[in-house]
Amino acid sequence: MLYDLSKEIDKSRARTRFEQLFVEGCKIELTKKEKRTLQQNKYLHLILGWFALEYGETLEYVKQEMFKKLVNADIFKSEYINRKTGEIRESIRSSRDLTTTELTKAIDRFRNWSSKEASIYLPEANEDRFLAEIEIEMERHNSYL
Repeated sequence: MLYDLSKEIDKSRARTRFEQLFVEGCKIELTKKEKRTLQQNKYLHLILGWFALEYGETLEYVKQEMFKKLVNADIFKSEYINRKTGEIRESIRSSRDLTTTELTKAIDRFRNWSSKEASIYLPEANEDRFLAEIEIEMERHNSYL
Protein backbone atom coordinates (compact mmCIF):
# COMPACT_ATOMS: atom_id res chain seq x y z
CA MET A 1 0.00 0.00 0.00
CA LEU A 2 1.23 3.48 -0.80
CA TYR A 3 0.71 6.36 1.63
CA ASP A 4 1.48 10.06 1.21
CA LEU A 5 2.77 11.02 4.65
CA SER A 6 2.46 14.72 3.88
CA LYS A 7 -1.33 14.24 4.27
CA GLU A 8 -2.82 13.75 7.73
CA ILE A 9 -5.40 11.18 6.55
CA ASP A 10 -2.68 9.03 4.99
CA LYS A 11 -0.53 9.33 8.13
CA SER A 12 -3.44 7.99 10.15
CA ARG A 13 -4.11 5.16 7.69
CA ALA A 14 -0.44 4.19 7.56
CA ARG A 15 -0.18 4.16 11.35
CA THR A 16 -3.30 1.98 11.63
CA ARG A 17 -2.08 -0.45 8.98
CA PHE A 18 1.40 -0.66 10.53
CA GLU A 19 -0.09 -1.40 13.96
CA GLN A 20 -2.23 -4.19 12.47
CA LEU A 21 0.78 -5.79 10.83
CA PHE A 22 2.86 -5.31 13.97
CA VAL A 23 0.27 -7.12 16.10
CA GLU A 24 0.07 -9.94 13.52
CA GLY A 25 3.87 -10.33 13.60
CA CYS A 26 4.16 -10.07 9.82
CA LYS A 27 7.26 -9.51 7.77
CA ILE A 28 7.03 -6.09 6.17
CA GLU A 29 9.12 -3.81 4.00
CA LEU A 30 9.13 -0.04 4.37
CA THR A 31 10.47 1.96 1.45
CA LYS A 32 10.72 5.60 0.63
CA LYS A 33 9.33 6.32 -2.83
CA GLU A 34 11.43 8.79 -4.74
CA LYS A 35 10.07 9.69 -8.12
CA ARG A 36 12.27 11.02 -10.82
CA THR A 37 12.17 14.73 -11.43
CA LEU A 38 10.57 16.43 -14.43
CA GLN A 39 13.99 17.85 -15.32
CA GLN A 40 15.48 14.36 -15.30
CA ASN A 41 12.61 13.09 -17.46
CA LYS A 42 13.16 15.87 -20.01
CA TYR A 43 16.88 15.16 -20.10
CA LEU A 44 16.27 11.44 -20.71
CA HIS A 45 13.86 12.24 -23.54
CA LEU A 46 16.41 14.55 -25.18
CA ILE A 47 19.34 12.14 -25.07
CA LEU A 48 17.22 9.23 -26.27
CA GLY A 49 15.92 11.41 -29.10
CA TRP A 50 19.42 12.51 -30.06
CA PHE A 51 20.65 8.94 -30.05
CA ALA A 52 17.68 7.91 -32.22
CA LEU A 53 18.41 10.66 -34.76
CA GLU A 54 22.11 9.83 -34.90
CA TYR A 55 21.56 6.06 -35.01
CA GLY A 56 18.69 6.14 -37.49
CA GLU A 57 16.05 4.47 -35.35
CA THR A 58 12.79 5.61 -33.81
CA LEU A 59 12.76 7.09 -30.34
CA GLU A 60 10.48 4.28 -29.12
CA TYR A 61 12.81 1.58 -30.46
CA VAL A 62 15.84 3.20 -28.81
CA LYS A 63 14.00 3.58 -25.51
CA GLN A 64 12.61 0.03 -25.35
CA GLU A 65 15.20 -2.11 -27.09
CA MET A 66 18.45 -0.30 -26.40
CA PHE A 67 18.02 1.82 -23.27
CA LYS A 68 15.84 -0.62 -21.32
CA LYS A 69 16.54 -4.11 -22.64
CA LEU A 70 20.11 -3.97 -23.89
CA VAL A 71 21.90 -1.51 -21.61
CA ASN A 72 19.80 -1.55 -18.43
CA ALA A 73 18.14 -4.95 -18.36
CA ASP A 74 18.88 -5.44 -14.65
CA ILE A 75 16.87 -2.30 -13.84
CA PHE A 76 13.98 -2.69 -16.28
CA LYS A 77 13.47 -6.41 -16.97
CA SER A 78 11.63 -8.77 -14.67
CA GLU A 79 9.72 -12.00 -15.03
CA TYR A 80 6.33 -13.15 -13.89
CA ILE A 81 4.32 -16.31 -14.20
CA ASN A 82 1.16 -16.17 -16.29
CA ARG A 83 -1.49 -17.25 -13.78
CA LYS A 84 -3.53 -19.16 -16.37
CA THR A 85 -0.88 -20.87 -18.48
CA GLY A 86 1.98 -21.06 -15.97
CA GLU A 87 4.37 -19.71 -18.59
CA ILE A 88 7.19 -17.45 -17.52
CA ARG A 89 6.79 -14.06 -19.18
CA GLU A 90 9.05 -11.05 -19.45
CA SER A 91 7.94 -7.70 -18.12
CA ILE A 92 9.56 -4.32 -18.75
CA ARG A 93 9.17 -1.60 -16.12
CA SER A 94 8.14 1.86 -17.10
CA SER A 95 10.78 4.50 -16.51
CA ARG A 96 8.17 6.50 -14.58
CA ASP A 97 8.36 3.85 -11.85
CA LEU A 98 12.08 4.37 -11.28
CA THR A 99 13.54 6.37 -8.45
CA THR A 100 15.80 9.31 -9.17
CA THR A 101 18.80 7.17 -8.22
CA GLU A 102 17.81 4.29 -10.52
CA LEU A 103 17.20 6.61 -13.45
CA THR A 104 20.51 8.39 -12.90
CA LYS A 105 22.29 5.03 -12.98
CA ALA A 106 20.42 3.98 -16.14
CA ILE A 107 21.22 7.27 -17.90
CA ASP A 108 24.91 7.12 -16.97
CA ARG A 109 25.18 3.58 -18.28
CA PHE A 110 23.44 4.52 -21.52
CA ARG A 111 25.71 7.54 -22.05
CA ASN A 112 28.79 5.36 -21.52
CA TRP A 113 27.47 2.59 -23.75
CA SER A 114 26.50 5.07 -26.47
CA SER A 115 29.97 6.54 -26.54
CA LYS A 116 31.83 3.21 -26.53
CA GLU A 117 29.56 0.98 -28.61
CA ALA A 118 27.88 3.39 -31.03
CA SER A 119 30.42 6.26 -31.06
CA ILE A 120 27.61 8.72 -30.29
CA TYR A 121 28.32 11.37 -27.70
CA LEU A 122 25.37 12.18 -25.45
CA PRO A 123 25.65 15.42 -23.49
CA GLU A 124 25.67 15.61 -19.73
CA ALA A 125 22.67 17.16 -18.00
CA ASN A 126 24.51 20.46 -17.47
CA GLU A 127 25.37 20.98 -21.17
CA ASP A 128 22.48 23.38 -21.70
CA ARG A 129 23.51 24.67 -25.15
CA PHE A 130 23.88 21.21 -26.60
CA LEU A 131 20.58 20.10 -25.07
CA ALA A 132 18.82 23.17 -26.52
CA GLU A 133 20.20 22.27 -29.96
CA ILE A 134 19.00 18.70 -29.55
CA GLU A 135 15.52 19.96 -28.70
CA ILE A 136 15.49 22.02 -31.92
CA GLU A 137 16.76 19.10 -34.01
CA MET A 138 14.20 16.74 -32.51
CA GLU A 139 11.42 19.18 -33.37
CA ARG A 140 12.80 19.60 -36.87
CA HIS A 141 12.96 15.83 -37.44
CA ASN A 142 9.92 14.86 -35.39
CA SER A 143 8.42 12.80 -38.24
CA TYR A 144 11.41 10.45 -38.11
CA LEU A 145 11.25 9.87 -34.39
